[in-house]
Amino acid sequence: MTRLRATITGVGGYVPEYRLTNDELSQMVDTSDEWIMTRIGIKERRILKGKGNGTSDLGVEAVKELLEKTRTEPDEIDMVICPTVTPDMQFPATANIISDKAGIQNAFSYDLNAGCSGFLYGLSTASKFIESGQYKKVIVVGADKMSSIVDYQDRATCPIFGDGAGAVLLEPTEEDHGVMDEILQVNGAGRKHLHQKAGGSVKPASHETVDAREHYIYQEGQQVFKAAVARMADVSIEMMERNNISPDQLNWLVPHQANMRIIEATARRMGIDREQVMINIQRYGNTTAATLPLCLWEWEEKLRKGDNLILATFGAGFTWGSIYVKWGYDGAKQN
Repeated sequence: MTRLRATITGVGGYVPEYRLTNDELSQMVDTSDEWIMTRIGIKERRILKGKGNGTSDLGVEAVKELLEKTRTEPDEIDMVICPTVTPDMQFPATANIISDKAGIQNAFSYDLNAGCSGFLYGLSTASKFIESGQYKKVIVVGADKMSSIVDYQDRATCPIFGDGAGAVLLEPTEEDHGVMDEILQVNGAGRKHLHQKAGGSVKPASHETVDAREHYIYQEGQQVFKAAVARMADVSIEMMERNNISPDQLNWLVPHQANMRIIEATARRMGIDREQVMINIQRYGNTTAATLPLCLWEWEEKLRKGDNLILATFGAGFTWGSIYVKWGYDGAKQN
C-alpha cells in the first residue's frame, strides 16, 4: 500500500516595511553596530508599526500571498495552525483571527506555542492530519510581533528580535517527497533561562509587574547559547545519520535564525558548507515562529523537486527539533 505523505506545495511570507537598523537602535540603548554584528550577526530587523496592528496582521498577509501563489480558494482550506508566542490577545486564538481576515470559513484553527520551535511543531502536527487522510489542505502560519514583548532598554535582548510571518500549504501526496522524518524534543527545566515573567496565570498583570518591566522577554544569554548550539547540531546530525544523508547529499540546512554564531557552529558540526545554509538573520533578526518559513519563502525560487532539506530549531521551553523534508516542486515555477 502506498504511503500518504504531507508535502509543502507553496510558501508565503511577509515582513513589515519599517527597518530598525543597528544605528537607530544604538540611539535607544547602549549598544553599537559593531557589538551587535560581532555577537549576534544582525544588521537590521523589521518592526510592525501602527496602532492596533498585531500578529494576525502579519500572518494574514503571508496567508493571502500563499493562497494567491498556489491558486487556492479560502474555502478549500481545512485547517489553520498558527505557531506564535505573541498572540493578538489571550483569546480567541490568533489563528481564528487570521482565518477570518483571510476569508477562510470552512476550516478549524488554533494557536500553538513552542517558542522558536513553534513552526516545526506546527509542521509536524499538520502533517499528521494530512497523512491520516482526514484533511487535504492545511496551512501552518508562523507569525510573531516580537517588538510587542521586547524591552528596548535591555541591550542584551532588544537587538535580537524582529517581526514577521511565513506560511506553508500542506497537501497529500503518494510520491516520495514531503515531510519524511522528524525529531522533536523538550526539556522543561530550561524554562528558567528564557521566559516572560508576568502576564500568565502564575503572575497576572498588575501595576507592580508593569513597573518591574516583567512583561518583556527574559533571557540568560550564555545558558541559552550553549544549549542551542548543542541541541540544534545534535538533532540535525542525528537526522542525517538515520536517513543516510551525507553532507554532500544535503541541499539545504534551514536553521532557526537566532544568532549567527549558533548557525555557523551547527553547520560546522554537520560538515556542510555555508552555501548549503539558508541565512537571513542579518536582515530580519529572530522572528521566532516565522524564521523557518521566511527562509523557505526567500529561497523558494532556488528549491528544486527532490531537494533534501533539514529544518532545525531551538527555542524557549527548552524546545528543539529537526524535520527532514524532501522538497516537492520546482520553486521557480511557483513564482
